[in-house]
Amino acid sequence: MTPKQDPTRRTLADGRQIFYFDDAGSTRTHSARDSRELPALDHSSRMRFDVLTGEWITMASHRMTRTHLPSADECPLCPTDETRTPTEIPDGGYDVAVFENRFPSFAAAPEEAIDSPGDGVGDRPAAGHCEVMCFSSDHTAAVAELPLERMRTIVGAWISRTEELSADPLVEQVFCFENRGEEIGVTLTHPHGQIYAYPYVTPRTRSMLTQAHKHFERTGRSLLADVLAFEREDKARLIYDGDHWSAYVPTAARWPIEIHLAPHRDVPDLPSLNDQEREELAVVYQDLLRRIDRFYPGVDRVPYIAAWHQAPVRINRPLGRLHLQLFSILRAPGKLKYLAGSESAMGAWVNDTVPEAVAARLRELK
Repeated sequence: MTPKQDPTRRTLADGRQIFYFDDAGSTRTHSARDSRELPALDHSSRMRFDVLTGEWITMASHRMTRTHLPSADECPLCPTDETRTPTEIPDGGYDVAVFENRFPSFAAAPEEAIDSPGDGVGDRPAAGHCEVMCFSSDHTAAVAELPLERMRTIVGAWISRTEELSADPLVEQVFCFENRGEEIGVTLTHPHGQIYAYPYVTPRTRSMLTQAHKHFERTGRSLLADVLAFEREDKARLIYDGDHWSAYVPTAARWPIEIHLAPHRDVPDLPSLNDQEREELAVVYQDLLRRIDRFYPGVDRVPYIAAWHQAPVRINRPLGRLHLQLFSILRAPGKLKYLAGSESAMGAWVNDTVPEAVAARLRELK
Protein backbone atom coordinates (compact mmCIF):
# COMPACT_ATOMS: atom_id res chain seq x y z
CA MET A 1 0.00 0.00 0.00
CA THR A 2 1.39 3.41 -0.98
CA PRO A 3 1.14 5.80 2.01
CA LYS A 4 -0.46 9.20 1.66
CA GLN A 5 2.09 11.76 0.51
CA ASP A 6 0.35 14.86 1.90
CA PRO A 7 2.19 15.74 5.12
CA THR A 8 0.98 17.55 8.20
CA ARG A 9 2.57 21.00 8.00
CA ARG A 10 3.62 23.00 11.03
CA THR A 11 5.87 26.01 11.68
CA LEU A 12 8.86 26.11 14.04
CA ALA A 13 9.58 29.02 16.39
CA ASP A 14 11.88 30.81 13.93
CA GLY A 15 9.54 30.44 10.96
CA ARG A 16 11.01 27.31 9.39
CA GLN A 17 8.59 24.67 8.17
CA ILE A 18 8.34 21.11 9.45
CA PHE A 19 6.46 18.31 7.68
CA TYR A 20 5.23 15.15 9.41
CA PHE A 21 4.73 12.03 7.27
CA ASP A 22 2.81 9.23 8.99
CA ASP A 23 2.81 5.48 8.40
CA ALA A 24 -0.40 4.06 6.94
CA GLY A 25 -3.02 3.71 9.66
CA SER A 26 -1.39 6.24 11.99
CA THR A 27 -3.67 8.41 14.13
CA ARG A 28 -1.06 11.03 15.08
CA THR A 29 -2.24 14.66 14.98
CA HIS A 30 1.05 16.61 15.48
CA SER A 31 -0.46 19.50 17.42
CA ALA A 32 2.56 20.30 19.62
CA ARG A 33 3.89 23.86 19.40
CA ASP A 34 7.58 24.77 19.24
CA SER A 35 8.13 26.49 22.61
CA ARG A 36 11.74 27.55 22.00
CA GLU A 37 12.95 31.13 21.72
CA LEU A 38 15.24 30.99 18.72
CA PRO A 39 17.47 33.71 17.29
CA ALA A 40 17.01 34.92 13.75
CA LEU A 41 18.30 32.56 11.08
CA ASP A 42 21.57 33.18 9.25
CA HIS A 43 20.97 32.71 5.52
CA SER A 44 24.16 34.40 4.39
CA SER A 45 25.50 31.65 2.10
CA ARG A 46 27.04 32.88 -1.14
CA MET A 47 28.17 31.13 -4.30
CA ARG A 48 31.25 31.87 -6.38
CA PHE A 49 31.95 30.61 -9.87
CA ASP A 50 35.23 28.74 -10.39
CA VAL A 51 36.32 29.82 -13.87
CA LEU A 52 38.97 27.05 -13.98
CA THR A 53 36.45 24.21 -13.72
CA GLY A 54 33.12 25.84 -14.58
CA GLU A 55 31.68 24.87 -11.17
CA TRP A 56 29.82 26.81 -8.50
CA ILE A 57 31.37 26.76 -5.01
CA THR A 58 29.17 27.60 -2.02
CA MET A 59 30.54 29.60 0.91
CA ALA A 60 28.50 28.84 4.06
CA SER A 61 30.65 29.96 6.97
CA HIS A 62 27.71 30.02 9.41
CA ARG A 63 27.68 26.21 9.27
CA MET A 64 30.87 26.13 11.35
CA THR A 65 28.72 26.60 14.46
CA ARG A 66 26.25 23.78 13.76
CA THR A 67 25.65 21.04 16.32
CA HIS A 68 28.41 18.41 16.31
CA LEU A 69 27.93 14.87 17.67
CA PRO A 70 25.83 15.68 20.74
CA SER A 71 24.97 13.05 23.33
CA ALA A 72 21.74 11.10 22.92
CA ASP A 73 20.17 13.23 25.67
CA GLU A 74 20.89 16.40 23.68
CA CYS A 75 20.04 15.11 20.18
CA PRO A 76 18.07 17.79 18.28
CA LEU A 77 16.38 15.17 16.08
CA CYS A 78 14.73 13.20 18.86
CA PRO A 79 11.10 14.01 19.67
CA THR A 80 10.45 16.60 22.35
CA ASP A 81 9.27 15.23 25.70
CA GLU A 82 9.38 16.21 29.37
CA THR A 83 12.80 14.58 29.90
CA ARG A 84 14.78 16.80 27.51
CA THR A 85 15.29 20.33 26.27
CA PRO A 86 12.91 21.07 23.37
CA THR A 87 14.31 19.81 20.07
CA GLU A 88 13.86 20.61 16.40
CA ILE A 89 10.79 18.34 16.43
CA PRO A 90 8.11 19.65 18.84
CA ASP A 91 5.99 16.50 18.75
CA GLY A 92 6.47 13.82 21.39
CA GLY A 93 6.53 11.12 18.69
CA TYR A 94 6.70 10.86 14.92
CA ASP A 95 7.17 8.39 12.07
CA VAL A 96 9.03 10.53 9.52
CA ALA A 97 9.68 14.24 10.00
CA VAL A 98 11.20 16.67 7.50
CA PHE A 99 12.19 20.21 8.42
CA GLU A 100 14.13 23.11 6.97
CA ASN A 101 17.75 22.95 8.13
CA ARG A 102 18.72 25.57 10.71
CA PHE A 103 22.23 25.67 9.22
CA PRO A 104 21.53 25.51 5.46
CA SER A 105 24.06 25.63 2.66
CA PHE A 106 21.22 26.91 0.46
CA ALA A 107 18.23 28.91 1.69
CA ALA A 108 15.05 30.54 0.40
CA ALA A 109 16.01 33.12 -2.19
CA PRO A 110 16.25 36.77 -1.24
CA GLU A 111 14.87 39.25 -3.77
CA GLU A 112 18.30 40.02 -5.23
CA ALA A 113 18.78 36.39 -6.30
CA ILE A 114 15.98 36.48 -8.82
CA ASP A 115 17.86 38.69 -11.29
CA SER A 116 21.36 37.43 -10.50
CA PRO A 117 23.42 36.27 -13.47
CA GLY A 118 23.87 32.54 -13.99
CA ASP A 119 27.64 32.70 -14.49
CA GLY A 120 30.62 34.97 -13.95
CA VAL A 121 33.14 35.35 -11.14
CA GLY A 122 31.13 37.53 -8.75
CA ASP A 123 29.21 36.42 -5.70
CA ARG A 124 25.56 35.51 -5.88
CA PRO A 125 23.20 34.35 -3.12
CA ALA A 126 23.12 30.58 -2.58
CA ALA A 127 19.38 30.40 -3.27
CA GLY A 128 17.81 27.00 -2.75
CA HIS A 129 16.68 24.68 0.01
CA CYS A 130 18.25 22.34 2.54
CA GLU A 131 16.01 19.99 4.52
CA VAL A 132 16.63 17.35 7.16
CA MET A 133 14.61 14.11 6.97
CA CYS A 134 14.36 12.06 10.18
CA PHE A 135 13.56 8.42 9.42
CA SER A 136 12.48 7.44 12.94
CA SER A 137 11.99 8.90 16.40
CA ASP A 138 14.18 6.04 17.70
CA HIS A 139 17.67 7.48 18.18
CA THR A 140 19.40 4.12 17.73
CA ALA A 141 17.48 2.84 14.69
CA ALA A 142 18.92 2.17 11.24
CA VAL A 143 17.01 2.42 7.97
CA ALA A 144 17.79 -1.20 7.11
CA GLU A 145 16.12 -2.33 10.34
CA LEU A 146 12.93 -0.26 10.12
CA PRO A 147 9.56 -1.92 9.44
CA LEU A 148 8.63 -2.13 5.75
CA GLU A 149 5.68 0.20 6.39
CA ARG A 150 8.14 2.87 7.55
CA MET A 151 10.22 2.42 4.41
CA ARG A 152 7.07 3.01 2.37
CA THR A 153 6.56 6.25 4.29
CA ILE A 154 10.15 7.30 3.58
CA VAL A 155 9.69 6.69 -0.15
CA GLY A 156 6.47 8.73 -0.05
CA ALA A 157 8.28 11.57 1.75
CA TRP A 158 11.11 11.62 -0.84
CA ILE A 159 8.49 11.86 -3.57
CA SER A 160 6.46 14.57 -1.86
CA ARG A 161 9.43 16.81 -1.09
CA THR A 162 10.94 16.33 -4.56
CA GLU A 163 7.64 17.44 -6.11
CA GLU A 164 7.32 20.55 -3.97
CA LEU A 165 10.94 21.65 -4.17
CA SER A 166 11.01 21.13 -7.95
CA ALA A 167 8.19 23.67 -8.25
CA ASP A 168 10.48 26.49 -7.04
CA PRO A 169 11.48 28.37 -10.24
CA LEU A 170 15.02 28.90 -8.90
CA VAL A 171 15.65 25.19 -8.27
CA GLU A 172 17.44 23.22 -10.99
CA GLN A 173 18.06 19.89 -9.25
CA VAL A 174 16.72 18.03 -6.19
CA PHE A 175 19.01 15.62 -4.35
CA CYS A 176 17.77 13.19 -1.66
CA PHE A 177 20.53 11.43 0.27
CA GLU A 178 21.64 9.81 3.51
CA ASN A 179 25.09 9.93 5.10
CA ARG A 180 25.58 7.25 7.74
CA GLY A 181 28.57 6.89 10.04
CA GLU A 182 31.03 9.23 11.67
CA GLU A 183 33.57 8.05 9.09
CA ILE A 184 31.44 9.74 6.43
CA GLY A 185 31.44 12.97 8.43
CA VAL A 186 27.97 12.98 9.98
CA THR A 187 27.48 15.46 12.81
CA LEU A 188 24.29 13.84 14.16
CA THR A 189 24.02 10.08 14.71
CA HIS A 190 20.20 9.99 14.83
CA PRO A 191 18.91 8.13 11.71
CA HIS A 192 18.33 10.88 9.18
CA GLY A 193 18.95 12.00 5.64
CA GLN A 194 18.91 15.29 3.82
CA ILE A 195 17.38 16.91 0.76
CA TYR A 196 19.22 19.62 -1.18
CA ALA A 197 17.49 21.70 -3.82
CA TYR A 198 20.29 23.29 -5.86
CA PRO A 199 20.07 26.50 -7.91
CA TYR A 200 22.27 24.86 -10.57
CA VAL A 201 22.88 21.44 -12.09
CA THR A 202 25.61 19.73 -10.09
CA PRO A 203 29.00 18.84 -11.65
CA ARG A 204 28.50 15.05 -11.61
CA THR A 205 25.08 15.39 -13.20
CA ARG A 206 26.45 17.71 -15.88
CA SER A 207 29.16 15.16 -16.69
CA MET A 208 26.61 12.37 -16.96
CA LEU A 209 24.37 14.53 -19.15
CA THR A 210 27.31 15.21 -21.47
CA GLN A 211 27.98 11.49 -21.85
CA ALA A 212 24.26 10.78 -22.26
CA HIS A 213 24.02 13.40 -25.02
CA LYS A 214 26.98 11.90 -26.91
CA HIS A 215 25.44 8.43 -26.62
CA PHE A 216 22.04 9.64 -27.82
CA GLU A 217 23.59 11.43 -30.80
CA ARG A 218 25.37 8.21 -31.72
CA THR A 219 22.62 5.66 -31.06
CA GLY A 220 19.32 7.46 -30.46
CA ARG A 221 19.03 5.64 -27.12
CA SER A 222 19.32 6.43 -23.42
CA LEU A 223 22.82 5.83 -22.03
CA LEU A 224 21.66 4.85 -18.54
CA ALA A 225 19.02 2.51 -19.97
CA ASP A 226 21.65 0.84 -22.15
CA VAL A 227 24.01 0.46 -19.17
CA LEU A 228 21.24 -1.20 -17.19
CA ALA A 229 20.39 -3.53 -20.09
CA PHE A 230 24.06 -4.49 -20.42
CA GLU A 231 24.43 -5.27 -16.71
CA ARG A 232 21.23 -7.35 -16.66
CA GLU A 233 22.41 -9.39 -19.65
CA ASP A 234 26.06 -9.75 -18.58
CA LYS A 235 25.12 -10.69 -14.96
CA ALA A 236 28.75 -10.62 -13.74
CA ARG A 237 28.09 -7.58 -11.56
CA LEU A 238 24.33 -8.03 -11.09
CA ILE A 239 23.11 -8.23 -7.48
CA TYR A 240 19.34 -8.00 -7.76
CA ASP A 241 16.99 -8.41 -10.74
CA GLY A 242 13.37 -7.82 -9.78
CA ASP A 243 10.14 -7.07 -11.57
CA HIS A 244 10.72 -3.32 -11.71
CA TRP A 245 14.26 -2.68 -10.40
CA SER A 246 17.76 -4.06 -10.80
CA ALA A 247 20.91 -3.45 -8.77
CA TYR A 248 24.50 -3.94 -9.89
CA VAL A 249 28.07 -2.96 -9.11
CA PRO A 250 29.10 -0.50 -11.86
CA THR A 251 31.77 -1.66 -14.28
CA ALA A 252 34.01 1.29 -13.40
CA ALA A 253 33.18 1.49 -9.68
CA ARG A 254 35.11 4.14 -7.77
CA TRP A 255 34.41 3.04 -4.19
CA PRO A 256 35.31 -0.15 -2.25
CA ILE A 257 31.61 -1.03 -2.14
CA GLU A 258 29.39 0.63 -4.74
CA ILE A 259 25.91 -0.35 -5.93
CA HIS A 260 23.68 1.28 -8.50
CA LEU A 261 19.93 0.64 -8.31
CA ALA A 262 17.81 1.58 -11.32
CA PRO A 263 14.20 1.13 -12.45
CA HIS A 264 13.61 -0.93 -15.57
CA ARG A 265 11.37 1.78 -16.99
CA ASP A 266 12.74 5.13 -18.20
CA VAL A 267 11.89 7.36 -15.24
CA PRO A 268 13.35 10.85 -14.68
CA ASP A 269 12.74 11.17 -10.94
CA LEU A 270 11.12 9.68 -7.85
CA PRO A 271 7.69 11.32 -8.35
CA SER A 272 7.45 9.60 -11.76
CA LEU A 273 7.46 6.11 -10.21
CA ASN A 274 4.19 4.18 -10.35
CA ASP A 275 2.70 2.33 -7.37
CA GLN A 276 4.31 -1.01 -8.26
CA GLU A 277 7.75 0.57 -8.62
CA ARG A 278 7.39 2.41 -5.32
CA GLU A 279 6.39 -0.78 -3.50
CA GLU A 280 9.32 -2.80 -4.85
CA LEU A 281 11.70 0.09 -4.13
CA ALA A 282 10.77 0.00 -0.45
CA VAL A 283 11.69 -3.68 -0.32
CA VAL A 284 14.89 -3.70 -2.37
CA TYR A 285 16.28 -0.52 -0.78
CA GLN A 286 16.38 -2.09 2.67
CA ASP A 287 17.68 -5.36 1.20
CA LEU A 288 20.71 -3.56 -0.28
CA LEU A 289 21.42 -1.74 2.99
CA ARG A 290 21.37 -5.04 4.88
CA ARG A 291 23.81 -6.59 2.39
CA ILE A 292 26.22 -3.71 2.87
CA ASP A 293 26.02 -4.08 6.63
CA ARG A 294 26.97 -7.78 6.34
CA PHE A 295 29.77 -7.22 3.82
CA TYR A 296 32.63 -7.23 6.34
CA PRO A 297 32.55 -9.93 9.04
CA GLY A 298 32.67 -8.35 12.47
CA VAL A 299 31.49 -4.91 11.30
CA ASP A 300 27.92 -4.25 12.46
CA ARG A 301 27.17 -0.99 10.70
CA VAL A 302 29.15 -0.12 7.60
CA PRO A 303 29.35 3.63 6.87
CA TYR A 304 27.65 4.54 3.62
CA ILE A 305 26.22 7.27 1.42
CA ALA A 306 22.91 6.63 -0.33
CA ALA A 307 22.50 9.20 -3.11
CA TRP A 308 19.49 9.58 -5.42
CA HIS A 309 20.39 10.86 -8.89
CA GLN A 310 17.33 12.53 -10.39
CA ALA A 311 17.00 14.30 -13.72
CA PRO A 312 17.39 18.08 -13.59
CA VAL A 313 14.15 19.98 -13.16
CA ARG A 314 14.44 21.80 -16.50
CA ILE A 315 17.86 21.63 -18.20
CA ASN A 316 18.37 18.54 -20.42
CA ARG A 317 15.73 16.68 -18.43
CA PRO A 318 15.08 14.04 -21.14
CA LEU A 319 18.72 12.91 -20.88
CA GLY A 320 18.47 12.18 -17.14
CA ARG A 321 17.32 8.89 -15.66
CA LEU A 322 16.58 8.06 -12.03
CA HIS A 323 19.04 5.83 -10.18
CA LEU A 324 20.48 5.31 -6.71
CA GLN A 325 24.22 5.34 -6.03
CA LEU A 326 24.89 3.50 -2.78
CA PHE A 327 28.51 3.29 -1.65
CA SER A 328 30.88 2.94 1.29
CA ILE A 329 34.34 4.37 1.93
CA LEU A 330 35.24 1.35 4.10
CA ARG A 331 37.75 -0.77 2.13
CA ALA A 332 38.39 -3.25 4.97
CA PRO A 333 37.49 -3.44 8.67
CA GLY A 334 39.10 -0.40 10.28
CA LYS A 335 40.48 0.91 6.95
CA LEU A 336 39.00 3.77 4.92
CA LYS A 337 39.35 4.75 1.29
CA TYR A 338 40.82 8.24 1.42
CA LEU A 339 40.70 10.66 -1.49
CA ALA A 340 44.42 11.39 -1.58
CA GLY A 341 46.56 13.11 -4.20
CA SER A 342 45.38 11.38 -7.38
CA GLU A 343 41.68 11.54 -6.57
CA SER A 344 41.56 14.92 -4.80
CA ALA A 345 43.95 16.92 -6.98
CA MET A 346 43.61 15.24 -10.36
CA GLY A 347 40.19 13.59 -10.18
CA ALA A 348 41.89 10.38 -11.28
CA TRP A 349 40.41 7.49 -9.30
CA VAL A 350 42.17 4.34 -8.15
CA ASN A 351 39.98 1.57 -6.70
CA ASP A 352 41.49 -1.09 -4.44
CA THR A 353 38.75 -3.61 -5.29
CA VAL A 354 37.44 -5.40 -8.39
CA PRO A 355 33.73 -4.82 -9.18
CA GLU A 356 33.07 -8.47 -10.11
CA ALA A 357 34.47 -9.70 -6.76
CA VAL A 358 32.42 -7.12 -4.84
CA ALA A 359 29.27 -8.18 -6.72
CA ALA A 360 29.93 -11.86 -5.98
CA ARG A 361 30.27 -11.08 -2.28
CA LEU A 362 27.05 -9.02 -2.25
CA ARG A 363 25.16 -11.84 -4.01
CA GLU A 364 26.27 -14.25 -1.26
CA LEU A 365 24.59 -12.04 1.32
CA LYS A 366 21.07 -12.42 -0.05
